Amino acid sequence: MPLPADTDATTPKHLRDKYAIVGVGETTYTRGAGKTTRALGTWAVRNAIEDAGLKPSDIDGMLSYQMGDSTPGPFIAGDLGIRLNFYTDIFGGGSSTEALIGIAIGVIEAGMCKTVVVFRAMNGYSQVRIGGTGARSAAPVTGDMLHSRAYGWQSAGQMFSFTFLRHMYEYGTTPEQVANVRVAHSHHASNNPKALHKKRVTVEDVVNSRIICKPLHLLDCCVETDNATAIIVTRAERARDGRHHPVLIRSVAGRVCKPRGDMHYQTGPITRVAGHYARDILWPNAGVGPQDIDVTGSYDAFTFTTMLQLEDYGFCEKGEGGRYVSDGTIRLGGRRPNNTSGGHLCEGYTHGMSMVIENVRQLRHDVDDSCPLGADGRRRHTYDYSEGGCRQVKGCELSANLGWATPGTGSALVMRRG
Repeated sequence: MPLPADTDATTPKHLRDKYAIVGVGETTYTRGAGKTTRALGTWAVRNAIEDAGLKPSDIDGMLSYQMGDSTPGPFIAGDLGIRLNFYTDIFGGGSSTEALIGIAIGVIEAGMCKTVVVFRAMNGYSQVRIGGTGARSAAPVTGDMLHSRAYGWQSAGQMFSFTFLRHMYEYGTTPEQVANVRVAHSHHASNNPKALHKKRVTVEDVVNSRIICKPLHLLDCCVETDNATAIIVTRAERARDGRHHPVLIRSVAGRVCKPRGDMHYQTGPITRVAGHYARDILWPNAGVGPQDIDVTGSYDAFTFTTMLQLEDYGFCEKGEGGRYVSDGTIRLGGRRPNNTSGGHLCEGYTHGMSMVIENVRQLRHDVDDSCPLGADGRRRHTYDYSEGGCRQVKGCELSANLGWATPGTGSALVMRRG
């Protein structure tokens, strides 16, 4: 059967703006929460429900992701009095948020439920640390680890470092250029009351911090925190009756892979990341391009991951990432600020969901910074980005989130103010 004239197999225009994020919530970002992932998850989901102006009985779908370090959805649902018509808990980290938003759209579109909470709960500092040094570090060596551990790739930094080094070799990218990612994000975090690290740093601070795994210095690496985060997805028509200005979903690309997702360097350039392929789904489906985006949330497990994704999603030419992140573009007040909360480098590490939460608030024009509150309880943003000031992007209408799992796998999301 031929497809309708206004669509094709890869461009589902009929889904643009049909779904929305209506609620977001998180716990504090801390080191040593002293709470279980069950308690953290319940806290974040409850906050998201309250933010949306909903009741627990309005939620009938739940999705979560974990890496053997969290609590399944039905436990969280039961603690909040939610009866589920659909739930799934998947194994995954950094690229999961955007992918699960796509799945939430799919299950609602299929009529299996009406409103879905996506959550991530993790004790990423006090319990399961990515480098394997936490209180629960004695995990069995299975799956991909059977390959990576044999070559000494214990941590994410060790696994990704040769991609970063190759970029420096091929394009002349310098550690000083990429250090500007941390500098920008630290400036943003200084205006974020809930950020773990609020101190502004300089390029010199970054490159003079100790080497963790060449070319990564300590300040090139994300923080480790205990926290939970949650978002709520439903149909746009329901969102229009919600508590906040609707944030509509334009496009999702979920867990797009290079030709090989494991040993990605064996097919295609080492410096190419999954965004090179995901952009061919993301932008046509959204009906916009990189040039239209006002604010980005590019995953910053490391300063280099932010730079590589901004390149491969088309915000600058390949090889120009060092210039792009160091010329002021990604700072508040620049053409296209990135990770305005401070991101994983400064606010807290959430495996990507906090970056979506931040962009939802940007599109609402209601970022929780230090600007004064008006009589109606809404902030009166000053757009003064000096220390301790504002972090709301003026006139923000379109955002892009670029989720990272490894150089070989990634997800992405475009949202707009409704």
